[in-house]
Amino acid sequence: MKHKNKFQDDEKVILKATGEMVTINKFTYVANMKRYSYTIKERPQTFYFEEEITPAK
Repeated sequence: MKHKNKFQDDEKVILKATGEMVTINKFTYVANMKRYSYTIKERPQTFYFEEEITPAK
């Protein structure tokens, strides 16, 4: 099955709120919200949605 998420596991990304570069740990599709959430290796207890993350340059 092809995923339609923007980011993959172990991908370097930037958090829009802080500008911090982090690494995606895993992603999950939240069916009732119809969007993907991501956890990052640096803060595994916190999740972020795609609109809170931007690709690293």
